[in-house]
Amino acid sequence: MGETIRSIGFIGLGAMGQPMALNLAKAGLPLVIWNRSPVKAESLAAAGAEIVTDAAQVFARAAVVILMLADDGAIDAVLDRGGPDFASRAGRRTIVHMGTTAPAYSRALETDIRAAGGRYVEAPVSGSRKPAEAGQLVAMLAGEPDAVAEVRPLLAPMCRDTVICGTVPNALLMKLSVNLFLIPMVTALAESVHFADRHGLDLDQFVAVLNAGPMASDVSRVKLPKLVARDFAIQAAIPDVLKNNRLVAEAARAAGIASPLLDVCHALYGETLALGHEAADMVAVLTAIEQRTRALG
Repeated sequence: MGETIRSIGFIGLGAMGQPMALNLAKAGLPLVIWNRSPVKAESLAAAGAEIVTDAAQVFARAAVVILMLADDGAIDAVLDRGGPDFASRAGRRTIVHMGTTAPAYSRALETDIRAAGGRYVEAPVSGSRKPAEAGQLVAMLAGEPDAVAEVRPLLAPMCRDTVICGTVPNALLMKLSVNLFLIPMVTALAESVHFADRHGLDLDQFVAVLNAGPMASDVSRVKLPKLVARDFAIQAAIPDVLKNNRLVAEAARAAGIASPLLDVCHALYGETLALGHEAADMVAVLTAIEQRTRALG
């Protein structure tokens, strides 16, 4: 890998990436970090990470580079995919894609990275900001076995579990399968709170009953208090939910699979965004349900 390549690179300090990188730094791993907004890197510098001024420096120093970026455009830009620097950034390194993109995009990215002499691992995670802060994410891994074996132990400070899913893009398909359950589940939870509230029930009792029953989960225990308190502070943002919803629907259509519950959810989260909740948690879907109730008259 060369004598100057010693650190682990991390690019992308969004709502999930920042606490993930912070857990790596706190674990004592030698991190070199770049983020488009330098302010977000301040806490990482305080934890001992090296902050650099451009993405090129990350690739120059790191044998493994973790990307936690918003979309395929951001990934392509950081890697200079299709540009003159792609071969030097992707070659002789292991690129770890921890965000959520279309499976077909990931498969094509793997092909390009391997052609440049690099290795590629898909490692999308299940969980929102709070599990990210606690190091309790679940990572799904796909790629060549030796690359996966190299990356898996590095994820321990961020993830309570890692599951090897086979070849690319199986990790992303697994992530989308999980999201296909998560999105309707939280939407149904919001609708049930709305139903109980409109019938004048004691919402604290409702929470107690649900938490005592067989449907309780880590997700419901986090989201129920937010719904009752109308606390829309971001854990999983509405635009991100819409993006994930779209990716699942596109993968379903490509395979000739129906997704009726997901399609209803997509409409509701679109309505939530139109109501001005771009900077709100997914539980703000409650407002779209309330609007539909008002429309009934």
